[in-house]
Amino acid sequence: MNDSNVRAAKPPLLLGAHLSIAGGYDRAIGLAGRLGCNCVQIFVKNQRQWEGPAISDEQAAAWRSALASSRPRVERVVGHSAYLINLGSDDVVVRGRSIAALADELGRCRRLGVGDLVMHPGSHRGRGVEEGIRLVAKGLDEVLAADGGETRVLLETTAGAGGLIGSVPEEIAEVMAASRHPERLGFCMDSCHLFAAGFDVADRRVFDGLMARFEKLVGLERLGCVHLNDSAGELGSRLDRHAHIGEGRIGLAAFGHFVRDERLVGVPKVIETPKGDDLTFDRRNLRLLRKLAEEGHGQVS
Repeated sequence: MNDSNVRAAKPPLLLGAHLSIAGGYDRAIGLAGRLGCNCVQIFVKNQRQWEGPAISDEQAAAWRSALASSRPRVERVVGHSAYLINLGSDDVVVRGRSIAALADELGRCRRLGVGDLVMHPGSHRGRGVEEGIRLVAKGLDEVLAADGGETRVLLETTAGAGGLIGSVPEEIAEVMAASRHPERLGFCMDSCHLFAAGFDVADRRVFDGLMARFEKLVGLERLGCVHLNDSAGELGSRLDRHAHIGEGRIGLAAFGHFVRDERLVGVPKVIETPKGDDLTFDRRNLRLLRKLAEEGHGQVS
């Protein structure tokens, strides 16, 4: 058979959810299996506390065993840092705690074999974006210089309220450029945050323009994760409030762009949509995203 007539198999869609580690890290992998996920995002400790108990040998072993036996196989795990961390702060106490917490979480990622840790860049607290970017980069450098691992820190796009850094690609790029450890930095796009920051990602021209900006400024090879969340707020509202896929303001076309775009093949795509008492909402959101992916329209070659 002529090689030109053989189509390469399309890589599988990496689609998953942010899942709970309550009751053990391995529990998240069990939940992923029930949802049919081949990637997962977890908090590496309680997201609303500065510190947490050390990961025991038993917990680490159970985690590795769960990953090894996962069905479908969990190909990628992404960590998410605590919400308390703010490297953009100039408050001595908050800054010190933030640096210590990030260092601890990178250590946890190393213990669990997690290659990427998503982090909100932080807020400049009214001191201005330029000063905030300088402080974030300085804090990252302090942590990364002392870290013995290889986990990347993924700077997440933000809605931009309250002085949050990262609402436009240029701010993500400037943090990376100001750091002495750019090889340890990547980025994460959140569809809700992008929409709230003013990017109408349902519009193909806006979506492609955004991709082009990220490609030019930092390179899409540094995109380590995409958060797929609908938005309860209006376009440009700066409101960071997630909604179920198709039930918010963004529009289903946007999610079709994210799950079908060939530039994003191989990038884990994770929902952080509202939870219920069971997995019903997650199943519904994931089912809709899989359906959009299978429609096969709008691919970029």
